[in-house]
Amino acid sequence: MSVPPASPNEPADRFGRPPTGWRLRLFTVIFEADTRSGRLFDLALVWLILASVAVVMLDSFASVHARWGGVFSILEWVFTVLFSLEYLARLACVQRPGRYAGSVFGVIDLLAVLPTWAALVVPGLHALIDVRALRLLRLFRILKLAAYIAEYRALGEALMASRRKILVFLSFVLLVTVVMGSLMYAVEGPGNGFDNIPVSIYWAISTMTTVGFGDITPKTGLGRLIASIMMLVGWGTLAVPTGIVSAEFTALRFRSPHPPTTRTCPACLTEGHAFSARYCSDCGAALPDNRS
Repeated sequence: MSVPPASPNEPADRFGRPPTGWRLRLFTVIFEADTRSGRLFDLALVWLILASVAVVMLDSFASVHARWGGVFSILEWVFTVLFSLEYLARLACVQRPGRYAGSVFGVIDLLAVLPTWAALVVPGLHALIDVRALRLLRLFRILKLAAYIAEYRALGEALMASRRKILVFLSFVLLVTVVMGSLMYAVEGPGNGFDNIPVSIYWAISTMTTVGFGDITPKTGLGRLIASIMMLVGWGTLAVPTGIVSAEFTALRFRSPHPPTTRTCPACLTEGHAFSARYCSDCGAALPDNRS
């Protein structure tokens, strides 16, 4: 993997950085991705997540499961134990484990291991495993990648910064689809498949997004004219959210040419020092070497 992973830049005081001892060393490895040990830890977790998701996907093939089902079951337990130890280590090395458990990444970590343990603890859930319902939930592990790849965080920040503009745009799209769907219901009617207004709105959405399933099609000349207009409008609307998010990406890049890191001062616990910094900007204490 060519892109170096990066842990989420969570503030140290949110979960509580331990002051000394083995918990501090464990915290540095798990949560501070700008150290050599932190980078290796994140990289190992990325490959572990990808391998576990690949096993779940391969196990969904009947022929592959018949031949390698036993091996996949062993691998699944290995992945579950490793992810469970990671989750417990995160809870053990922070001062506020309950706050971490209730965070977004804490919930995702729990979802990564819960299905396997739930099937072991509750015998009735084995029936769900037979239809792969719980195995499907294990694909939530792919969400853990967002915690270790910096570009996911940049995308999330851009989406959050543009959420009001996107909401206004979606409300406009909703207005257009409701109006055009109601118009098509009046023009085409139940005789041509437009049985009611919600069905007509469904047609308007599939047409405006240029999906066009073809299960409902206009039969009259006026209906086809309206459909043509919807298709042309759809071309223009698809580019709007892309432009909004791209503009926010550009703005974030110029606002933070040197994004803060997860490096933490061992004396005052201030976080966010530059990668090349040697001393704390608040108290002047020497910072730990980011190569260690």
